[in-house]
Amino acid sequence: MPDPIPSRASDEVFDASVFTHRAPSVGHLLRDRIAATPDTTAYSFPSGIAWGELTWAQLGERVWALAAGLVDLGIQPEDRVSLASSTRIEWVLADYAIMAAGAATTTIYPTSISDDVAFIIANSGSRVVVAEDAEQVTKLREVRDAIPDVMTVVAVDTEGVDLDDWVISFEDLEERGAALLASEPGVVDTRIDGTGPESLATIIYTSGTTGRPKGVRLLHRTWTYQGAAIRSTEMLTADDVHYLWLPLSHVFAKVLLLISTDVGMQTAIDGRIDKIVDNLGEVRPTFMAAAPRIFEKVYGKLSLSMQEEGGAKAKIFDFASETARAYSRAMSEGRSPSVALGLKHKVADKLVLSKVRERFGGRVRFFISGSAALNIDIAHWFNGAGLPILEGYGLTETSAAATVNRPYALRVGTVGWPNVQTEMKVAEDGEILVRGELVMQGYHDNPDATAEVLTDDGWFHTGDIGEIDADGFVKITDRKKDLFKTSNGKYVAPSLIESTFKGLCPYVGQLLVHGENRQFVSALVTLDEEAIQPWAEANGLEGASYTEIVSSMQARDMVQSYVDELNAGLNRHEQIKKFHILGRDLTVEDGELTPSLKLRRKVVAEKFKADIEELYPS
Repeated sequence: MPDPIPSRASDEVFDASVFTHRAPSVGHLLRDRIAATPDTTAYSFPSGIAWGELTWAQLGERVWALAAGLVDLGIQPEDRVSLASSTRIEWVLADYAIMAAGAATTTIYPTSISDDVAFIIANSGSRVVVAEDAEQVTKLREVRDAIPDVMTVVAVDTEGVDLDDWVISFEDLEERGAALLASEPGVVDTRIDGTGPESLATIIYTSGTTGRPKGVRLLHRTWTYQGAAIRSTEMLTADDVHYLWLPLSHVFAKVLLLISTDVGMQTAIDGRIDKIVDNLGEVRPTFMAAAPRIFEKVYGKLSLSMQEEGGAKAKIFDFASETARAYSRAMSEGRSPSVALGLKHKVADKLVLSKVRERFGGRVRFFISGSAALNIDIAHWFNGAGLPILEGYGLTETSAAATVNRPYALRVGTVGWPNVQTEMKVAEDGEILVRGELVMQGYHDNPDATAEVLTDDGWFHTGDIGEIDADGFVKITDRKKDLFKTSNGKYVAPSLIESTFKGLCPYVGQLLVHGENRQFVSALVTLDEEAIQPWAEANGLEGASYTEIVSSMQARDMVQSYVDELNAGLNRHEQIKKFHILGRDLTVEDGELTPSLKLRRKVVAEKFKADIEELYPS
């Protein structure tokens, strides 16, 4: 904690020498980390019924072997190697190996359909693909004619995979590399030494909310900058334990790997979402990053379980929740909580809040939230419970982290201060602009799209509307393209309304606010299949199917009550006048959500056009 604690971004103290002396590439960074702390734990990961571990030295041995294996396959500097896998230790090994070999990682979500996989591989010019399992290999075989540049596929899990001259195993790649290292021990170090700050490290394709994904070219300097930015403020240190479950195909998770390497902390990695709660108790992390939906679901489950208990437990939980929020609001506004509020908070902590912290392992210093807007009430609840959520902001084009709240400078409702040595400003139309080493080189093989967002003097147009207050805190209000105007000429920011509603209604899955060129605002609503079942049993719908539940009058009345609560806090032109509950939740598989769970507005609006039209009089 800095002393004195800065109150504005311009007063933040950081170690500028970290930037001056930082590694020129990710390969250099990893090599330096191995040399500095060879015997400390780098990663832990599921291994049978227990957790396996790799020290930094052990990690290095495997990375060097895999990197040499890629060299043996014929991979040249800045060649692209695609990675199609869920979050697991092999993803980490492969990613580091690709960059150590001087090549560039291209990430592919394992949920991507064959057509998208073919586009990304072909557009990036990938020559090798690391595929997680038989499912991913099958996709590649289906589109082999569309990806002629791919000379080899490397399968991580080989069960059900037919190995041949095109598909080899992960173990085979590692063995080939070990053999090459035996005859040429310096082959990987030579590749690392030939890689510099301006070399291509990664191509990550945008989520495609508005059309065909664009390949974002990120250089080695962007990743080494991100690690240095965090280390320079000492937000995270080698003493921290990081729990990582986010999809590594997403830039948010990717940047966390580089930060972990830079500061030298341990990361527990397991991409299975259904194991998060169990793993938190076992790993006992000091911090974890997540998308807002995770925090919404955690709060919703706790709230619902207390409601089901009823009686004294429900009343105590409500008391603790309101106290936590009030305490957090006071702290966030720079006010010292009153004596009375302080006493109430101690009681709330003893009865409820301390138990909540234990459910997260008992050691969490803070969470980091990104990728979408976090509901303010939920943020205050976690913050008041001693589990502060540091909301941040960034895009794939800014290598994830452009701003973040600090543990010593947290203002709920904002996305924090810009990263140190990053410039931000607000254009005349309210758009947020960013400049610095975190910004992409450009879009791969798409100069026209690059010119639309990058100015000659290095300013990146984010497409997000926001503001920067006098203390340097950044607030994002909505996507520029998502804003719409009603037929009455009033602008509406749908994302803010949607995130507010998710904080009010624990049963909601997704909400799409609509109303462009219409006389009033409407919404499509989906209900969370897991959360709605206990509610249904308590409301006369025991044994009913999901379809029967969401089409019932009870469900409609329930949603209406939350819509009324939402509308009470909105301007008249923003209020939802009508809504329709869809018969199912939205999914990635159906193309309605991006792999990072962002709403594909145009897709949803088009797919459920008939439902929307019914909400408006002819």
